[in-house]
Amino acid sequence: MTPKVEVRAEGHAALAPPRRPGPCALVIFGASGDLAHRKLVPALYELARANLLPERFAVVGFARRALSPETFREGLREAVSRHARTRPFDERVWERLAPRIDYVSGDYDDADSFGALAARLGEVDARLGTGGNRLHYLSVPPDAFGSILVRLREAHLVHPPAGEGPWSRVILEKPFGRDLASARMLNRLVGDVLDESQAYRIDHYLGKETVQNLLVFRFGNSVFEPIWNRKYVDHVQITAAESIGVEKRGRFYDEVGVLRDIVQNHLLQVLALCAMEPPISFVPEEIRNQRVQVFRALRPVGGGEVPHETVRAQYRGYREEPDVARDSRTPTYCALRVWIDSWRWQGVPFYLRAGKRLGRRTTEVSIHFQPIPLCLFGREDACLQTEPNVLTVRIQPDEGIALRFASKVPGDELAVSNVSMDFSYARAFEVEPPEAYEKLLLDAMRGDPTLFARRDDVEEAWEFVTPILEAWDADRESPIAAYEPGSAGPPEADALLRRDGRGWVPLRA
Repeated sequence: MTPKVEVRAEGHAALAPPRRPGPCALVIFGASGDLAHRKLVPALYELARANLLPERFAVVGFARRALSPETFREGLREAVSRHARTRPFDERVWERLAPRIDYVSGDYDDADSFGALAARLGEVDARLGTGGNRLHYLSVPPDAFGSILVRLREAHLVHPPAGEGPWSRVILEKPFGRDLASARMLNRLVGDVLDESQAYRIDHYLGKETVQNLLVFRFGNSVFEPIWNRKYVDHVQITAAESIGVEKRGRFYDEVGVLRDIVQNHLLQVLALCAMEPPISFVPEEIRNQRVQVFRALRPVGGGEVPHETVRAQYRGYREEPDVARDSRTPTYCALRVWIDSWRWQGVPFYLRAGKRLGRRTTEVSIHFQPIPLCLFGREDACLQTEPNVLTVRIQPDEGIALRFASKVPGDELAVSNVSMDFSYARAFEVEPPEAYEKLLLDAMRGDPTLFARRDDVEEAWEFVTPILEAWDADRESPIAAYEPGSAGPPEADALLRRDGRGWVPLRA
């Protein structure tokens, strides 16, 4: 076992004190669904607990299900008590938040329903002073985006940006399309109603504390930025492993698969933060510009190259899951070798893997540095024990950063051991990192789009992924690899790296 050196925080100062957003009303479409109950409203509860919500604030749920506001609030209270990040549940916080929660039932393509919503929001403005500012959260399938946006415009619940007047913004949940063509179609629908500055395409991975810390870690430490390039980095591994299967999402997952569900959005966004050039400032658009440049530099993979650069697999038993087709070819695991054709990263492979029913749940980035050019210790056994340095950024669970380096073992003999210098957010700062939706909801209320995907961002990512999907769909003859539940994945994924003389970071249980 690699010895660990704990790292402690030496005090910290924020660049600026936390800024509470101005007055607004949050409208959640699909408010009777799972996301609102498990993530969105618990996130609002945590923001209320931390006194980060606007002083003048309201939540209005909108869904097809007929519920009274009282029944809706009671269901949310039960959900928050189960899913809130902090324990125990604080009844006083809920009593402050609950009177600000309302509900309207209606159809997503019914003008009268949106008229009722507009009337209720007018009452909320008068009662709570939310000032006509609207943040609409579309927690609905993408095929409902168009009708909701049109009805919002007709009901005057969204309007063009107007200087100092009331603002309106829309958060759009993933999946944002199934391929490049459908993503472009959705973007056209959004563009017909909204200015791009009003569209907030959410990817909750970008709200995770350690993902955000990638920027600070890279650009706030002069030790690392000079070696963050092809001269010193041998390769990069990005992993998103889940120990659970598809659970009750069989029908959805069988239509989507792991490449659409995880790689196209989450892992490519993490890759972009790892590989982007320094922005000229931390202004949101400068950061987003650099992320898009990474996507534009991705070397295309298509046609005959796909079998050599990718692996797809299913865990054994997937086809017996509820609502999954018995002849399904949908991958629950994939691995890719990705190249970035840029001055900084030319020749450095990025290996991506994601899958369900693997040995453990983890999302992490491992930067593997070049091995030492010459062993100077004079003893073969000491040289064999000297492994290349690895910097690991743990995104979940136990968010933190670890650096592996070589050290002499105390004693008379020359013995070398690998040591891990480990920084944990929870242990170092003695506080649990906030959930991603807490940060993203707060940023959307503030009008900060840094951690949201832009139109060209989404389309460039789909342009890379779509040829792989098309090649997989066209190949109906090649068998899909299989792997055992609880394993590290299929042997074919190991072979992908072994061809290059490398191996995956172990997925230890």
